[in-house]
Amino acid sequence: MAEPTVLGYIKEQPERLKYVFENKDVFVKPFVDVFTKNNIKKVIFFGSGTSYNVSILGTYYFKHLVGIDAEYQYPTVFKNYEKADWSGLLKKDEILYVGISQSGTSISTCEVMKYAQQEGYHTLAITGNLNSEITKYVDTKVHLLVGDELTPPETKGYTTSVISVYLWAVECAHVTGKMSDAEYEKALDDTKKLVDQFQTVVDESEAWYDRNRTTIVNSDRLYFLGYGIDVATAIEAQLKVGEMLRLPALGYEIEEYSHGPTMAISKKQSICIIGSDEAEFEHSVDFSKSFKKYTDRVHFITCKDLGNDPRDCVFSVKTNKYLAPLMFTVPFQFVAAKGAKDIGIDTAINPFNENLAHYKD
Repeated sequence: MAEPTVLGYIKEQPERLKYVFENKDVFVKPFVDVFTKNNIKKVIFFGSGTSYNVSILGTYYFKHLVGIDAEYQYPTVFKNYEKADWSGLLKKDEILYVGISQSGTSISTCEVMKYAQQEGYHTLAITGNLNSEITKYVDTKVHLLVGDELTPPETKGYTTSVISVYLWAVECAHVTGKMSDAEYEKALDDTKKLVDQFQTVVDESEAWYDRNRTTIVNSDRLYFLGYGIDVATAIEAQLKVGEMLRLPALGYEIEEYSHGPTMAISKKQSICIIGSDEAEFEHSVDFSKSFKKYTDRVHFITCKDLGNDPRDCVFSVKTNKYLAPLMFTVPFQFVAAKGAKDIGIDTAINPFNENLAHYKD
């Protein structure tokens, strides 16, 4: 039997996302039960690494779709320096702590959930292992339907987690009346259409990497720029490329990149702009034109119509801005995993042997 690889898991995503959508009641129903029965008015998402980036999206979804207060936090920073409600206007039983941990062994996330439970807040964890450490410290455990992902960098774990928190938000918006029956049915239909076409997303992402591999893997530095909902995608790209390709990788909100980091721009830097269907889209196109005066290695990742520049990844699959992050992360998964393979890095070997982030299985 062949050894599992990151590239194998990347290419498994179309099948896995279909499975997740078809079995959505497994993870949606327990979340919605907690949310509605307790009249939750604020959700705080916790996670580290990839799970932190999912938390950014979860916060966006619950604010914009459900219309309630939500925030994302680094677990240890929150535990030591923050409060669930600085205003003092919310009761503890109106706040839900959500821990995201694919393995269920993230030390920092387990610790903050343990703290929250001791303090009397509602606690819920979504994890791929319902017998893992994190489940000891939560009132409700929810199954992340990721299946096995035995290589260290998480790829299908990210997309599986994103679609899970999105469907939580859609269902909560519907049951609370923030989303009409027609809007709800459309949201589910849009999700099904995307997962049914996800093989095209994977194929077009790999083809984009293959067209641009020479300059990408020979970059001095890679920047990933997003705005609105896809700041999370930029940060996830930074993480995956840093983990696997192991070149200097930085993720920025696109406006922030123009406030200083542009002083370091050079011809051997690659800049990837994630073009979401948000207010800044046209502005980001103008930014890309400016960046191209200094480096030819400017790439636009979008499903909006943009032209036929081979440097860009313009998906033929179209979807709404809430689901687009599922698509837009895939090109960067190939940059990370296939790029590493192209320059001789074995991503199955972790060169850092200190066990600082996770409890031992």
